[in-house]
Amino acid sequence: MKVLVTGGAGFIGSHYARGLLEGRHAGYEDADVTVLDKLTYAGNRDNLPERHPRLTFVQGDVCDLPLLLDVLPGHDAVVHFAAESHVDRSLHTAAEFVRTNAGGTQTLLEAVLRTGVERVVHVSTDEVYGSLDEGSWTEHSPLLPNTPYAASKAASDLIARSYFRTHGADLSITRCSNNYGPYQHPEKLIPCFVTHLLEGRRVPLYGDGLNVREWLHVDDHCRALHLVLTGGRAGEIYNVGGGDDRTNAALTEELLRLCGAGPGMVERVADRKGHDRRYAIDDTKIREELGYAPRIPFERGLADTAAWYRDNPGWWKPLKETGPLEETEEEN
Repeated sequence: MKVLVTGGAGFIGSHYARGLLEGRHAGYEDADVTVLDKLTYAGNRDNLPERHPRLTFVQGDVCDLPLLLDVLPGHDAVVHFAAESHVDRSLHTAAEFVRTNAGGTQTLLEAVLRTGVERVVHVSTDEVYGSLDEGSWTEHSPLLPNTPYAASKAASDLIARSYFRTHGADLSITRCSNNYGPYQHPEKLIPCFVTHLLEGRRVPLYGDGLNVREWLHVDDHCRALHLVLTGGRAGEIYNVGGGDDRTNAALTEELLRLCGAGPGMVERVADRKGHDRRYAIDDTKIREELGYAPRIPFERGLADTAAWYRDNPGWWKPLKETGPLEETEEEN
């Protein structure tokens, strides 16, 4: 078995790749893994066990068709993580998000067709649904994205669906809630706040702090993705939730407690443009069809994550030194 993981040096992609290499995913214990990553600021080769005998690393752009046509032959499956994912950056450089997220997905799927790869999982986000005041989104909810990032991911979902409908590609789409865990870039809310507090810096909380997000540990997400890879139906969408929703203000209080900091370390900042108020997804489908259920309670996962950043300053400090960071909740 041979699997291509696009964006596999990023946060979620590298976690999935490490799981494959460590034999944690049933039926793929001996799989050969190819990681394709452009190594933008969010890609980090330190996230991968580079000397692992079953790992091949290729530095390249998912929009590079000739490269994909060279890399893909012989692979049995693709798990497609590669994406620009930072919402704040998308407000100022939207073209990059459209190019990578929409154009890259189309280029990848074209290469998949030409090289005969049998199975694809396209990894997306609950942000494509927009925002809602009550209830939760199902896989049949309309796509109403509110930021350039979310819109570019919605476009990529539709492109993926078109390759199933038009070409019969054996492809499934996943949409997850907000991820957290180790190796997440410190531009994201949880690692941003934890690392700020570890450095004795105040944390920037948008607006009134009452925006609601549902949190999912990256390990639970990757287990769900593998269930979809091995048992998901072609052309189907699967929501992947964590079931743990918090306002940003409540989450901030928990992070302050874990880092031994007081409320004076919070700095209220102007709200972000197009800031979605509330996300909530119904993941009944993946639970009933594929037997998925999250295993990591949020309180334990959050404490373990804070401890990981406390114990690994050598990983995150260089990333914070590359330039100013703005926090954002999203990492899907």
